Amino acid sequence: MAQGADDQCPDADPVAVAREIALRRLTVRARSRAELEADLTRRNVPEEAATAVLDRFEEVGLVDDADFARMWVTSHPGVSARRLRDGLRAKGIDGEHIEAAVGAVTSEDDLDSARALATKKLRSLGNQIDVVRDRRLAGALARRGFGSSVVSQVLREVRAGEL
Repeated sequence: MAQGADDQCPDADPVAVAREIALRRLTVRARSRAELEADLTRRNVPEEAATAVLDRFEEVGLVDDADFARMWVTSHPGVSARRLRDGLRAKGIDGEHIEAAVGAVTSEDDLDSARALATKKLRSLGNQIDVVRDRRLAGALARRGFGSSVVSQVLREVRAGEL
């Protein structure tokens, strides 16, 4: 189709339009089925055409929510399991795929990620007084989705000079 999807003709084949939009979006990065459905809805593609195209894309492996979830988890190092779950839920991934992808992240992995983030953050804090350092570290860790027990453990290690 030579025209952009925004300029589609009223008599254009909706399946061809849906296919072009979805392929263009997948060229940029992998996307979940829900993300593609939302894109197609925003572009006024009829639901039947969107469903037909997305079903076909799933059949041939262009859209795979389980694979997308695994890639999402591996491409977000230093992020807590809770934050990964929230991100995948926002992408429209179902709970089964989320748990399969995030389930491999253990509490020890979360603690290791928090330690790595704290070590990196400590370099930028310089010679801050302990209270300021702790507050800034705790904030950085909390923003990445680490729970209070992980934050407390990392702060204890920082105070003990272990990091």
